Amino acid sequence: MNVLTILLCIVLPPVAVAIKRGIGGDFVINLLLTLIMWLPGAIHAILVCNNSSSSSSATA
Repeated sequence: MNVLTILLCIVLPPVAVAIKRGIGGDFVINLLLTLIMWLPGAIHAILVCNNSSSSSSATA
């Protein structure tokens, strides 16, 4: 996970999730968490982006 991805996860969590996983279940969950409160959305985005990068590097 690069620095730009981490910054995007902190500043705009739903956008980071949409870039990594697309518009789907993870995006909707992250959007709801971000609307409720910013911190849970940011934490979820970091977890989703971290899992996405580790699974894509394992298959490559």
